[in-house]
Amino acid sequence: MSDVKKLMDSLGRLPEPSVCPSLIVVSGLPGSGKSYFSRRLAERLPLPIIESDAMRRILAARPDYSPGESERLFHACHALISDLLHKGISVIFDATNLIEYHREHLYRIADGSGAKLILVRMEAPAEVIQQRLERRRNGDDPDDKSDADWHVYRKMTATAEKIRRNHLAVDTSKDITPAIEKIVREVRR
Repeated sequence: MSDVKKLMDSLGRLPEPSVCPSLIVVSGLPGSGKSYFSRRLAERLPLPIIESDAMRRILAARPDYSPGESERLFHACHALISDLLHKGISVIFDATNLIEYHREHLYRIADGSGAKLILVRMEAPAEVIQQRLERRRNGDDPDDKSDADWHVYRKMTATAEKIRRNHLAVDTSKDITPAIEKIVREVRR
């Protein structure tokens, strides 16, 4: 079975296609609240979430986070996103998406499928992120699929690049409802 088919099968029932689908790219450092935000957004917009941490576990029972594994993962995720958008199905893509060069591939996918691109950058104060990552280490959230810890956060902070396109910045240490409502309006527009 192909990687894309494995990932597609994991999504379950998909929503009805729309004339103008949306690609919502949720970006941010580990512990910034990407997955929590994506799940809350999917409660308002019943869209499939392509969560890189969950998808990695589908493709690799024991992930090693090697460059080859990551390349395989993102190749499959991008192909799946493209396939869904071409079928008119909107998608939430939850991954760190920290490097502009990697985001440019997503921009091309959105452009090529005629999808509306919505970029969302998650952020929170470092002390809040550190507390979240500590709770992750303790296994406090059964929905948390990430293995990233404070060491990974600090390492990735050095590689994060500004998003060069128009995007929504969301401080997840505050109320995220206004940002979710703004995205819902944009998708439904």
